[in-house]
Amino acid sequence: MKAELTALVLAGSRGPDDPMAQAFGVPHKALIAVGGTPMLLRVIAALGATPEIARIVVIIEVPELVHALPGLAEAARGKPVETFPAAGSPSRSVVAALARYPAPLLVTTADHALLQPAWVSHFLARVPPAADAALGLASAEVVLAEMPDTRRTWLRFAEGAYSGCNLFFFATPKAQALAALWQHVEALRKQPVRMLRLLGPGYALRYRLGWLKLSAALSRLGQLAGGASAAVVEMPFARAAVDVDKPADKELVERLLAADRLQG
Repeated sequence: MKAELTALVLAGSRGPDDPMAQAFGVPHKALIAVGGTPMLLRVIAALGATPEIARIVVIIEVPELVHALPGLAEAARGKPVETFPAAGSPSRSVVAALARYPAPLLVTTADHALLQPAWVSHFLARVPPAADAALGLASAEVVLAEMPDTRRTWLRFAEGAYSGCNLFFFATPKAQALAALWQHVEALRKQPVRMLRLLGPGYALRYRLGWLKLSAALSRLGQLAGGASAAVVEMPFARAAVDVDKPADKELVERLLAADRLQG
């Protein structure tokens, strides 16, 4: 894949009362330091070192926070870094950004503090050519083999349990319908029963019983999105499933980085 992709970094905040920003004494969650470096800068550095990425767009409410990051140009490896206003939620932000930055687009998050260029390249190289959109998932076996004590949110299908890796690819214009569906699902995130009903009663029941295959769920989501094709890229990197959403996550990331320094 040529270096022509735009990467969106979701850095929206929960506002001045964001518990993570308050806990670590920073004006924005994305600025929480991990290994001595703001998370957002770590993500930009990973994307800057990814050959397939040509431009980085940070979706954030306060663009001056991005441009004030020390070492921004060096982290981005000379690639342009732009900002785009956050729209109140990840899905709404992506829907808005797709109107400005047409597919193909890579999407990740500012709290993906361990992100590595090799993970991004692996993900992009394995997106099926016919897919309109794809997401990265890591199996529970992969994640727990390296981090047996970690607590993740698992998606449980007939093939096994998976954790999201905060890597999404919007390959074609048809992916806009999947982004709009994501927005609808996100609005129901605190109403799991209604969320499952979106799939239909048969799919919801099979999911609850652990009988629903991941391929069937993807096919159903594509139907709901007007025929768009969604795919999964299984990630062999346990740490790709780690983001910093609570203090325990930051502690985990710091431990992993400290262990790397000892081994190095």
